[in-house]
Amino acid sequence: MWRGLWTLPALAARGLRRSCSRQGSGAPAPSSGATIFALSSGQGRCGVAVIRTSGPASGPALRSLTAGRDLPPARSARLRLLSDPRSGEPLDRALVLWFPGPQSFTGEDCAEFHVHGGPAVVSGVLQALSGVPGLRPAEAGEFTRRAFTHGKLSLTEVEGLADLIHAETEAQRRQALRQLDGELGRLCHDWAETLTTALAHVEAYIDFGEDDSLEEDVLERVDSSVRGLQAALGAHLRDARRGQRLRSGAHVVVAGPPNAGKSSLVNLLSRKPVSIVSPEPGTTRDVLETPVDLAGFPALLSDTAGLREGVGPVEQEGVRRARARLEQADLILAVLDACDLASPSSCNFLDTVVAHVGARSPNGSSQRLLLVLNKLDLLPSEGLGPSPDLPPYLLLSCVTGEGLDSLLEALRKELATVCGDPSTGPPLLTRARHQYHLQSCLDALGHYKEARDLALEAEALRVARGHLARLTGGGGTEEILDVIFRDFCVGK
Repeated sequence: MWRGLWTLPALAARGLRRSCSRQGSGAPAPSSGATIFALSSGQGRCGVAVIRTSGPASGPALRSLTAGRDLPPARSARLRLLSDPRSGEPLDRALVLWFPGPQSFTGEDCAEFHVHGGPAVVSGVLQALSGVPGLRPAEAGEFTRRAFTHGKLSLTEVEGLADLIHAETEAQRRQALRQLDGELGRLCHDWAETLTTALAHVEAYIDFGEDDSLEEDVLERVDSSVRGLQAALGAHLRDARRGQRLRSGAHVVVAGPPNAGKSSLVNLLSRKPVSIVSPEPGTTRDVLETPVDLAGFPALLSDTAGLREGVGPVEQEGVRRARARLEQADLILAVLDACDLASPSSCNFLDTVVAHVGARSPNGSSQRLLLVLNKLDLLPSEGLGPSPDLPPYLLLSCVTGEGLDSLLEALRKELATVCGDPSTGPPLLTRARHQYHLQSCLDALGHYKEARDLALEAEALRVARGHLARLTGGGGTEEILDVIFRDFCVGK
């Protein structure tokens, strides 16, 4: 028994070295000798611009631009006069900071220059740095890549940082911050630990099972662990598209019969004149798209042609495109004229679109629908006139804005279902790469269940754990890393 237990840490460590090594990721070696510099704040005129360096020559570069003065205390700002080290010409009076490695963003020696944000000042400081021996301009994403190479960030945290930089809505910011904080990475690490223990037990049983040195139920415990992990992976994969929608935007399609106010609603939600509004039916004849922030969630809002029959060939093509776009929608905003609910066009739309979506997803599956009755300002005092039986609806006036707050709240709830709520629950899968590796891990666990040989079971567990390692950055290829870091700007 004791001999088998002593082998478990060794087996686990051997597997971890093989599949989880950060240095085997294909990233460039951390000690390449080059020191990089770049403008890290935005381009253009601003009050303060931040220029940063990373690498072994950061200290000498800081001394060179401050006339040889001592480095400031670590992580403390000091006011210094910056001068060109070649000509001695003053460049700016700036705050400088010194971050000795490994206690820095990249893990290397780093310096920051907080200068006035005028183009001439920034250009002068960058030119002065280019003249310091051992310094070169940074490539896009190179600072973050060095942080990854030195183990400061996992690959999922790198992706979270990229998403945080590009976040345009509140929900995107929350999700990116959770991923940057390492929630997805820690979850994958816990799963990998489960597989490491399972693999160690299987390999120990292969080595010592016949000697009665292991407990009899060790393989049953492995089977139980694998079943639990399969259930957890399956639950995450069922929600995989929600995280991708949150990152790239849910597809919201505005549809309805002609003259219901679809274009007015698109303009109201996007807060700009995206679509032409006219009392003439059939004004919109193509699909018009605009990215919007809907109640804090990212969305691609599509205005479509009014759905009707018996029109000319151009409008017919618009109707065909509208119906095709409806099939692709994550959320349909079905718009009807509240004063014209009994018309043939309104009844036909209710029967062919609203009822169809409701029957197809009675329990709130992938496609969602909100029914909006527009032109509330034109309703008589007695309210809605004769109308067919209606599902739950919202009343709105695109002219006065009455009912808009209720619509935005309904949109927030629907989009939280479509995209996932980044404030609660487990971390979301925001990229196709995440889904691929988790699905591959789940497939490998399926091979484990089907195997009739302990060696094949061990190999299946090894493959499954390898996919989890690659999700967080171990064993990745250079091409994948290039794509991920290319999303960053120069200076990050």
